[in-house]
Amino acid sequence: MRTRYGLFVVSVILFVGGISFIVAAERTRREARPAETPAEVRAAPPLATVKQLMNGMIQPAAESVWSSVSVTVSEKGTDEKQPRTDEEWAQVTTSAAVLLESATLLLEGNRNVGGENWARYAREMAAASTEAVKAAEARKVDDVFKVGETIYNACTNCHAQYLRQ
Repeated sequence: MRTRYGLFVVSVILFVGGISFIVAAERTRREARPAETPAEVRAAPPLATVKQLMNGMIQPAAESVWSSVSVTVSEKGTDEKQPRTDEEWAQVTTSAAVLLESATLLLEGNRNVGGENWARYAREMAAASTEAVKAAEARKVDDVFKVGETIYNACTNCHAQYLRQ
């Protein structure tokens, strides 16, 4: 009986010891492999200027969102414009997503020209753009219209402080 008990205890100790070695090896493996930093993941270093991002990405994407939903009242009556087809909704969603992604680009490299305020305005644009993506995906015309104003205000507030003539 004593031999059997002794063998059981030795087996348990070997089992626990083996598990400990496996856990320690996994921790060592994870620590030996450095985590990827965003700079290592990039395909290329930041090159475009803020003005190039504004002219090439941000302004066209914002204009696309803003012009996707509108109401024009004239002598001829009221003309309501809104996305109706899958393609039109996809375009609004894509434009809002481009705005969202471009907010991150505004903070990379030497583009962060204004410290905390610059970053705050970029985050405001990103938050509003996220709401625009959600509204477009849900095909909520009124929400796209409302968030267009939020995007406009984020842009206007930033331009009031940073726009260079």
